[in-house]
Amino acid sequence: MTTSPNGKSLGLGACTAIVVGNMVGSGFYLSPAAVAPYGNLAIIVWILMGAGAICLGLTFARLASLVPAVGGPYAYTKIAYGDFAGFLIAWGYWISIWTSLPVIAIAFTGVMIDLFPALGNRFTATVLTLGVIWAIVLVNLRGVHAAGLFAQVTTYAKLIPFGAVAIIGLLFIDTSNFSDFNPSGQPLLQSFATLAPLTMFAYLGLESATVPAGDVENAERTIPRSTVIGISIAAALYVLGTVVVMGLVPREQLIHSVAPFSQAAGIMWGRPGELVISIAVLVSSIGALNGWTLLMGQVPMAAARDGLFPPLFARLSKRGVPAWGMIISAAFATILVLVQALGSDGFAAVYRLMVGLSTMAAVVPYAFCALAGTLVAGATRGRMPKVSAIELIAFVFAIFTLYGSGAEPVLYGLVLLMLGIPVYVWQRRNASEATDKGTASGAVTHPAVSG
Repeated sequence: MTTSPNGKSLGLGACTAIVVGNMVGSGFYLSPAAVAPYGNLAIIVWILMGAGAICLGLTFARLASLVPAVGGPYAYTKIAYGDFAGFLIAWGYWISIWTSLPVIAIAFTGVMIDLFPALGNRFTATVLTLGVIWAIVLVNLRGVHAAGLFAQVTTYAKLIPFGAVAIIGLLFIDTSNFSDFNPSGQPLLQSFATLAPLTMFAYLGLESATVPAGDVENAERTIPRSTVIGISIAAALYVLGTVVVMGLVPREQLIHSVAPFSQAAGIMWGRPGELVISIAVLVSSIGALNGWTLLMGQVPMAAARDGLFPPLFARLSKRGVPAWGMIISAAFATILVLVQALGSDGFAAVYRLMVGLSTMAAVVPYAFCALAGTLVAGATRGRMPKVSAIELIAFVFAIFTLYGSGAEPVLYGLVLLMLGIPVYVWQRRNASEATDKGTASGAVTHPAVSG
């Protein structure tokens, strides 16, 4: 990948890789075990959620074609609904990113421990988790070009083994494993709502190409194309991969599996197959960490440039990246990892809560952006078209996923969103004081100039 003559360093390949890399992460290769209690219904939900994700992707593609602005969901919300809504979305989206980093990093550590059991103590696991987070931060501090190249290498490398399992595995499935439609015992609607956030966590990142818009070559064409292509690739991989794993591994075993894709590969190809998939999971985790680290600097940077986040987040390093934004975000992720390490009894509960928080915090921006196209068009093109059916579907999809996230993640997510209000007030106050000082200075110097 080379930098274009106009200085833009992300082309179609890099943007598609960022979308696929961010989506195909820990939520993908751990999901078959999470959805196994719901039988064949899980496959249907994967397909329906994929359709909803594509509708959301199309709305983001439309928004990107209208305004290829840095910050993605934040930028569109600010244009459509105003500064305060834009701030809340930037704040919530930023939270969703740094809360997802420990989830991905812990999945990386789990595979490393599976490959090397001697690493299986709390101290070593914590060091591995923090080490991979900060190693990827260092890669991103080298610049957007390096991050984009890294995204392409890791994404396309992991698609080969995962694609092999998802496609070749269709020849090995045992159809008797698909005998139960919804063995969970829950009513259909409740089961659907429970599955929604579990599957949606895997679809998070569908808007990734819209965030670093300032570094995208021919953004008005590249961002929509890479978004639709990336979501389509990920959705196909999710559906086929889930079908294969559920068709190979009996449900009773799958429910308790910590490495469902590796287990499925082992059934097909023995121990060598398990090792290949384990390595692919490591590459997948690193790629997802890389993509999210790129975004967690871009979103607060865009808000800081508009005076809604502290100015520190807008500072660029010599390599042109928002280094302080990445470092501060990674520090918060580090705190979450350390909190987990201090209490083994609540480890699983904290893990699930982080997944719920990350999903909830990301779905709120999706809901805002689903219907933003009409308002953005009015603000930028002078006319307000009707809301399309695709946008309505995307909105309903986001709201239903939010409902399915459950009371606890929504409650904690709301608290975290409200904690952003003092930051907004502080920034507004500082901006107002700066304006007043500028006005007063002009009032004093004006007579001297005119005299």
